[in-house]
Amino acid sequence: MQAVRSTPSLLPTGGRTKNALVNCEGFESLELTDLSGVTDYDPSEYVFTAKAGTLVEEAQAILHEKKQYFPFDPPFSIKGSTLGGMVACGFNGPGAIRYGGLRDFLIGVSFVDGRGNLLKGGGKVVKNAAGFDLPKFLVGSLGRFAVLVELSFKVFPRPRAFRSLRIDSENLSTGLEKMLRIAGTGWEPDALELMSDGTVFLRLGGTEKALVKRSSTILSELGESGEVLPEDLALNFWQEANAFSWTPKDNILIKVPLTPKRILEIDSLLPKFVNRRYGNAGNVAWLAWPENEAIVELGRMLAKADLPGLVFRGKAGMPNIGSWTRASVMGDVRRIFDPEGKFPPLS
Repeated sequence: MQAVRSTPSLLPTGGRTKNALVNCEGFESLELTDLSGVTDYDPSEYVFTAKAGTLVEEAQAILHEKKQYFPFDPPFSIKGSTLGGMVACGFNGPGAIRYGGLRDFLIGVSFVDGRGNLLKGGGKVVKNAAGFDLPKFLVGSLGRFAVLVELSFKVFPRPRAFRSLRIDSENLSTGLEKMLRIAGTGWEPDALELMSDGTVFLRLGGTEKALVKRSSTILSELGESGEVLPEDLALNFWQEANAFSWTPKDNILIKVPLTPKRILEIDSLLPKFVNRRYGNAGNVAWLAWPENEAIVELGRMLAKADLPGLVFRGKAGMPNIGSWTRASVMGDVRRIFDPEGKFPPLS
């Protein structure tokens, strides 16, 4: 609280795994990695509470011991991301399609506003729904409204086993059709990713016996156009997806929310040098843009397509590119939370 009160311009930071979101000239960095540790966890209640600077990987290890987990696959967990950074950026990994994303699992927050006041929203009880839903509002806030201090999440039982399939396709159009077919069935995909060449990667969760039957049914109904991945290859693929290690290290990374029906349109506009994947059953495009190429060109393309882009890794100036529309309520809340403008602007 004292740090906020005594600093005229600041931006809270965690593990810096998404460095483009914390590169704000003129704003002093408020490091939160020392604000860590689990403060409350009762596995029987399926609620996990910890300080904002706690490493996501540490939290997941504790949950794993009790056969529980965050189903939304927090990105950059093995790279050193923190719980506060996870909430502030609002990213979801491949696992968000079955049970929902981060926004559906955050149930309570403690935070410091621009005046230096410690406030709370939500609670440590899943059914606590009194008042304005501040926890969900702070998901994806990028440190522009408050400093996150403590976070409470509901968690889920971890499936006994996972099985991953690779589904081959002739091209992106065919792969898109297969992905939509999988998403619209009762096969309950745990994760569903579409590659730019049309290959579909599918992860299932459940009991070993049920997974064998389900994967056999899927391959049969899709014309035997794929295979069950060996466990080591499957683990490597999902870890790469989670850590974005499938992209060159010097590339600028951009998140573009979209709908599956726009994938072919957007893909046709992208230059060939752009590595891309379509995650969460086609509801987000992850783009890797070479650092030596002008990012402004991508911004123009997205603006023309009326799509927003969030730059989260690499030096590319402001994180927002493309077409952004800010709800008026965000400005209203910002004036209440941060009347002195201590935190960076929204765009």
